[in-house]
Amino acid sequence: MSLRRQINKGDLNEINAAISKDNSLVNQVIKWGPLCKNHCHPLHYLCDLVFADKLDGQLAGEIANKLIEHGADVNGYGFEELKDTPLITAASLHADEVALVLIEAGADIHHGGLFGGTALHWAAWCGRDKVVKRLLQEEIDLDRRCISHQSTAFFWAAHGIAQGGEKNQNNQIECARMLKDAGADITIPNAENITARELLKDNIAFIELLNT
Repeated sequence: MSLRRQINKGDLNEINAAISKDNSLVNQVIKWGPLCKNHCHPLHYLCDLVFADKLDGQLAGEIANKLIEHGADVNGYGFEELKDTPLITAASLHADEVALVLIEAGADIHHGGLFGGTALHWAAWCGRDKVVKRLLQEEIDLDRRCISHQSTAFFWAAHGIAQGGEKNQNNQIECARMLKDAGADITIPNAENITARELLKDNIAFIELLNT
């Protein structure tokens, strides 16, 4: 048994009733997708639904808060190198409200998930300025490089503009601005020795940001 049906319906009353009866459900694996081959923590599942436009982001945040109140582990099933926590999932799947709830609840902000990117890397790449702004209120390494590409969060913001695809065109410029203003080194290249300036040399708005 899991909370999949109640979460799919987005019914807070049903979710509350279920977890009040059995609060172990807040950490119970949810199986979904073709032949239920996808297995994830309920907090992760919320983000998948938000990204698929099957659940309102604000409501997902409210559900996340309710699950955490009943004992959901904000870090999911723990830490494994190159594996995403719920916070990284939220940052990378445009589930801003879930991400904000998780940060407030004390989720680890330093773990490196897919490609070794932290929540800050992914929020910058996806242009989630609200999440970047909140993360910058914490003690965080602005110039930390991801594992796979040896890139900083600032470079990830630039890369999100260059190669993130249409759905991913959000507020990367503002994310880059906040990182720069916070003191991030905007000159650090990636593993191929390409800088953000070189990557987006034809992007007028980005170059103006670098020059201010």
